[in-house]
Parts: sequence; structure tokens; C-alpha cells
Amino acid sequence: MSQLSSVFLFLIRQFPKGHLLATLCLAGVVGFALIAPGAGNSVTSKTTLDLSLPSPSEKAPIIEIPARPWLEATVRSGDTLGKLLGDRGVSATAIHELMSSSKEIKQLANIKPGDIIRLEKNHIGQLIAVQYQPTRIKTITADRIDGNWVLTETQRNYEHQIKYANAVIDDSLFLAGQQAGMSDNMIMKLANIFGWDIDFVMDIRRGDHFRLLYEELFLDGEKVGDGNIVMAEFWNQGRQVNAFRYESPEGGIDYLDLKGDSLRKEFIRTPVSFTRISSRFSTGRYHPVLHRVRAHKGIDYAAPRGTPVKAAGDGKVSFAGNKGGYGRVIIIQHGQSYSTLYAHLNSYANGVRSGKRVKQGQVIGYVGSSGLATGPHLHYEFQLNGVHRNPLTVPLPKARGIPDKERKEFLIYANKLRNQLALYAETSVLAQNESN
Repeated sequence: MSQLSSVFLFLIRQFPKGHLLATLCLAGVVGFALIAPGAGNSVTSKTTLDLSLPSPSEKAPIIEIPARPWLEATVRSGDTLGKLLGDRGVSATAIHELMSSSKEIKQLANIKPGDIIRLEKNHIGQLIAVQYQPTRIKTITADRIDGNWVLTETQRNYEHQIKYANAVIDDSLFLAGQQAGMSDNMIMKLANIFGWDIDFVMDIRRGDHFRLLYEELFLDGEKVGDGNIVMAEFWNQGRQVNAFRYESPEGGIDYLDLKGDSLRKEFIRTPVSFTRISSRFSTGRYHPVLHRVRAHKGIDYAAPRGTPVKAAGDGKVSFAGNKGGYGRVIIIQHGQSYSTLYAHLNSYANGVRSGKRVKQGQVIGYVGSSGLATGPHLHYEFQLNGVHRNPLTVPLPKARGIPDKERKEFLIYANKLRNQLALYAETSVLAQNESN
């Protein structure tokens, strides 16, 4: 053994010190690798953190957010928010603190039978959240954060799908629209768009026709309503009228013709829904009550008592009260040149009085038979610079269209819609031919 040690020491002395040190380090590394546990062993020597980004082919881990532990309550007839919360163990003090925390949070109290109210409590039974969904797309949530109630509103977006419809009128606009699959609401929207140019009681003729693109609204794959009319074309007695829905950069919305002018007029032609014209504008008419001939300076629209009467245009009420044979009457001044008069009213709408400003289409009163009238009807007069004009034939000034700087962009947009409408129409014709 001593001889071997001597030989080993002799050999070591023959190597350079640098080589000897490198050899010893290499031997140590190999030895450690041999005794360290391998990949297949159950013992882990240390934990490593991989900071590399996942490759595009790798899927990122899905982090599931646990659902909030809501307790739901269905609103019944006679229920209030306070009663619902109280019945579920919330103290009167906590309810008062919630409802008095801000004006906005009082929206939670606007509940109705059938609604669902959700509440959440913490581990010691304190109320920490209330949620209410007034509509299918709007949710109001109140959360107690750091001792204060904080209100948040979230709103889902409808899925919009474009629908095409067209029809030829044989009897009325409503019957034609229903046969085309349009809802009553959508038919009314169509009538309102063209109502400044077309009198749908007096002007409609058999053979008039229309076609349009409009939106249907969906939630979770279910249709929940109608949206806006995107574009429409109407042929009335051989005359074509076009309407394009346009939203300005400032957010204003209007329906424009091909030139970019508004379809709206400063005045609506007829301010009431009527069954018939009982008396027309005339310079000499036999008065049914006074039994003598005198000028009739307006139009009489026969309508059921209580039918809403609308302001023909924006303006200021210059008179609201009783006026001789006119009975209850409202006179509106529209700027410097125009004025309108509404007579024989049964009553006035709330808030309508002298000096009050009104908007076009706003209900100002209700049809009656006050004054010298044989039955319920609206007597309507239209004056231009103090001179009575026939409301049915007087040229009505148009509302302002879009600014000239926006017209080029609008024309590009309008042509795209026209091409889209033509494509839908062609597809509809092909589908109809194939079905036949």
C-alpha cells in the first residue's frame, strides 16, 4: 500500500499544476452528475421558473373566475327592494345606508313584478352587493367597497342583422308591410321617414311600392326586436323618394335624400291621425252652426275625442286658452314668418301654456269639440307672414341637410347602400323564381 502511494505521489509531481487543477475539477463535475437524482427519480432537488414566452402553437392556461355567490329573489306584486332585502336577513340600517348612498343608486328601487334581484353577503352575513337587470341588455350592480356603495352599469350589445323587405300596395301601407313580414313598429318607422313627402291617407294609390333594408336585433341567437331602417325607396304615383340613414361626425342622425338634403320639413303636413277630412280650406263655406257662408281658413280633421294633437314644427306657444268659436285653442309661432293654430281641443297636454317652447311632433293637446263644433275634430290653420295658406298644398320649407364638407363622404356611403339594396333585391327575385 505504501509503494502504491509513493508511485501515485510521484506521478502527480510529474503533471503541470494547471493541468492537474483542471483534471480535478472535471472529475468533481462527473462525480456529482453520477450521484445526483435523474429525471425519472421521484425526488426533486430544486424548483426552476421558466420565464420564456409560450410558442404560438401552445395554448395559454385558462383562468376560470368563479361565479359570484348570488342569492336570487323574484319580484312579486307589492314587493319593494327594501322588503325583498329585509325578508332575506338584511337589516333596516343596511338597507337605508344602501338607498341613501347616492341618487344614482336609487335606480335599484325601480323594480316591477317578474324582475330578478340578486344579492350577495360576506362570510359574516353582511350585504356587500346588489344587482338588478332592468332590461335584457342593461345590468346595474351596487358593490360595497371600502365601506362605500359604488354603482356600475354594464350594457350588452345587440347583434345586428340586415333584413330586406319589399311590397306592392294593393290596399294600405300596413297590409302591404305585414305581408312583407314587417312588424307594425317597422311599418310606422317607414311611414314616419316619408311622412313629410307622402300623405299615407290621401296620396297612396294601388300599385305604389317600396323596398328597404332594416336591422333586426338579436341576443344569444334570439331575435328580440327591430333596429333602424338603413335605407328605403318608395314609389308613390310614379314618383320615387329615397331615404338614407346618416350619422354625422358629431353624432346627429337624420334621413337624407340622394343629394344629402334632409327628408324632414320644418313642418309636418298633418298634426293629427284622422279618419277623414271633414272640411277643406275654402274662401266660402256654409257654416254648419252659424248657418251662413263664410271663409274656412283651415282644414278640419275628423278624429275620435282624445286623439293626440302634435305640434307641426318647433316653436313657441303664443296663446293657449279659450278663443270664441275656436273653443280651446293653441297658437304656435315658428320663427318670424310662420304660425299654426289648433282649435276645438278637448284639453291641453301637461306643461303646454303660453310662452312654452315645443318641439316638432310633441303632443300639445287632444281632439275635442269645444267652441262652435258639431262633433270632435281638429281645426288646423297655417299662416305665412300673417296670410292664411292651405295646409295641404302650401310648400313646406325643408330642414337643413348636411354641411357641404360632408356631402362627398355621404354620396360614397349612399351609393354603397344603393348597391347593397340592389344586390338584396336581385337575390330575392332569384330565390322567388327558384321557389316557383
